[in-house]
Amino acid sequence: MIILSLDTSATVASAALCDGERLLAEYTLNNGNTHSETLLPMVESLLAHFGITTDDIDIFAASTGPGSFTGVRIGAATLKGLAFGKNKPCVSVSTLEAIAENLNVHKGLICPVMNARRSQVYTALFRSDGEKLTRLIPDSAISLSELDELLCEYGEPVAFCGDGYGITVSAIEKTTVYHVPERLRHQSAYSVAQVALRNYLSDDYTDDAKLTVTYLRPSQAERERMEREGTRSTLS
Repeated sequence: MIILSLDTSATVASAALCDGERLLAEYTLNNGNTHSETLLPMVESLLAHFGITTDDIDIFAASTGPGSFTGVRIGAATLKGLAFGKNKPCVSVSTLEAIAENLNVHKGLICPVMNARRSQVYTALFRSDGEKLTRLIPDSAISLSELDELLCEYGEPVAFCGDGYGITVSAIEKTTVYHVPERLRHQSAYSVAQVALRNYLSDDYTDDAKLTVTYLRPSQAERERMEREGTRSTLS
């Protein structure tokens, strides 16, 4: 079962080609938010190396948030375009679950964190038995201080991953933190593919037209508009 998976939800862009659980190839760039220019050439290169086309893909998968508003849209739109008219399963994957999947061999608590600005993170919490993840809390947008209090209640060391790793580790005071190698902190399209495969086998998939994204909170432009409207209402 050939899976094409994408992740452009943060500064890293990643695309992977898998045969079930077996990684065939993965292309990852950590050169900033240039996903609109780099993602499609990455996909085309992967397919060309194996002499296949999008017609040969069995499952299309993408991380669909939370994360960068622009990045999430680019990944979802690209996947929709690649899968358009092919009548193939499209699988939406939580960005946070995919990042946590990077550490699934670690036994214990795994906390993916993405920088949501304003001293907040997009986060979730999982427990791993060394093979599979069990979700403990849903995807959320919370402050770093709230996260510190939440993790303190578990009374266990935590492994963090995600682009919010640095700011989170610096802010956490009440919980022991495991060191996680830099390579395992970022998004991986291979991890997206593995979560997508589990979702697909659980009949959790859709088609290209119905694939949706998750933001958790309004975009900066929307927040600024609401603030302006709130100011005008106050002055009226």
